[in-house]
Amino acid sequence: MDNTNIKDNTAVPEADNGITAAPDVRRNIRTLTIIGQIEGHYVLGEQNKTTKYEHIIPALAEAEQDRSIEGLLMILNTVGGDVEAGLAIAELIAGMRLPVVSLVLGGGHSIGVPLAVSADVSFIVPSASMTVHPVRMNGTVLGVPQTLSYFERMQDRIVRFVTENSSVREEEFRRLMMNTEELVLDVGSVLEGGKAVEIGLIDRLGGIGEALECLYGLIGSAGKRYTDRA
Repeated sequence: MDNTNIKDNTAVPEADNGITAAPDVRRNIRTLTIIGQIEGHYVLGEQNKTTKYEHIIPALAEAEQDRSIEGLLMILNTVGGDVEAGLAIAELIAGMRLPVVSLVLGGGHSIGVPLAVSADVSFIVPSASMTVHPVRMNGTVLGVPQTLSYFERMQDRIVRFVTENSSVREEEFRRLMMNTEELVLDVGSVLEGGKAVEIGLIDRLGGIGEALECLYGLIGSAGKRYTDRA
């Protein structure tokens, strides 16, 4: 598949990449959508709505280099997916000099949580929710100490990333993750929009208008990292 055309400010069909551009806008902002399940090392079935990380990563790398692009709006409605793929995208976004604002619509499940907090500022609408639970693995799992150690280290990577990129306390995040009293068939917690903001997991409550105004402010701020892009 061709890489995203980031030099042309006209609308181009890029649905497969989940990134779109629009003509005649206030700022040259790209929109990144994380929808459905994040596809990683394994190809999911045709019946699954997926976001493919091998498409997203090169598009983000290209956008970071394009001086005509002023900001990135990331919109999430995801059920989670491949942990390493999701964390790779989140780390890439967190390291970008391009101003990034995230907006959670519907849900930010599992690895969607690190993705949401990877932005410079994160938003969530009141009706959306964030689902926090421990790392899980499908397929054959060996019942040996090394497997448990692997799970613990993977869990620590996610906790460290989330707490470093949000205001939630580590103890609170781990408590929500290991909650056994809320989900019927799983361990973890579901946080509605207001609660996610209250505990510091998400920065602000708001919709598309508030998210865009915030992004415009980041772009126009003299002290923003964007001004250092030489």
